[in-house]
Amino acid sequence: MNDLVINQKILPDISKSKWDLDTYSGRVKHYFASANPMTLFTSSNTQEMCRKIVVDYKKGIINPELTMDELWSAKILYDSVYHPDTGEKMFCLGRMSAQTPANMVITGMLLSCYRTCPGIIFSHWINQSFNAIVNYTNRSGNCRTTNQQLLYSYFCATGAATTAALGLNMMVKNSHGLAGRLVPFVAVAVANAINIPMVRANELSEGIELCDEDDHLVAKSKQLAALAIAQVTLSRILMAMPDMVLSPVIMNRFTRTAYYKARPLVQKYSEMPIQTFLAGIGLYFMTPLGCALFPQRSAIHVRKLEVDVQNQILERKDSPRIVYYNKGL
Repeated sequence: MNDLVINQKILPDISKSKWDLDTYSGRVKHYFASANPMTLFTSSNTQEMCRKIVVDYKKGIINPELTMDELWSAKILYDSVYHPDTGEKMFCLGRMSAQTPANMVITGMLLSCYRTCPGIIFSHWINQSFNAIVNYTNRSGNCRTTNQQLLYSYFCATGAATTAALGLNMMVKNSHGLAGRLVPFVAVAVANAINIPMVRANELSEGIELCDEDDHLVAKSKQLAALAIAQVTLSRILMAMPDMVLSPVIMNRFTRTAYYKARPLVQKYSEMPIQTFLAGIGLYFMTPLGCALFPQRSAIHVRKLEVDVQNQILERKDSPRIVYYNKGL
């Protein structure tokens, strides 16, 4: 019975991850657990039970029969389902655990429908609709993005991705090789660079929330908001690289084989299933690897903040030297 929580000499601090998030390997393990697609299939009752375990534990209420494994399992599911700042249940398609199954289908579509104008428009519309949901769901803190801002960023990103794809297709229209297959990746990268900052425009104008060790709001920083959004944008682009760059390379080599050329049915029906499968493999690994590039909850010394923000914090009674912020995902 030594694995019971109440028997522990030192109770685990579940305000932190089970793994060391100051190291890249620790963050990778954390996101492999929290971005596990299987958490999407947990019932509402299970999610609520895990939420209750975590919330009660933070209040000092511990079930005498609660084991260490059960506590950490509840914490991992809680991190996957509930927003780290607001505590609200996140929309299922906006969770990191939905990235692999949703994006593998979308990526397969992007990489297979890049030759025709209707295919480009439809696939990028689907992709940016999904991205808008993810960006909005994982925005930092309690900053509220208005419906008008969300719609504006959504249409701008969709338009940018479609325009980039159509324009690049015109440039490589005489090429049926690898250059044409890489067009979707470039278009997606351009759209991410537009969509994420626009969805989180309030953070750029008002600042990202800075908290002390006890998660009390002490100030907001526009400088850190820009840094956090840049980090999220970069990680999203890098997450898309293996499946949207390596998959076309593999597919381009496959289409040149004698086996492929001798089978019309394979030529007609194999492209989307193969690229969807390859995208699924790439995303399974790159989603946690990409999310782990930068710490989600970062610490910064007050002296490194903008002068006005420094003054605002230093005016407080028992002002902290170190403040923390959530960059979002």
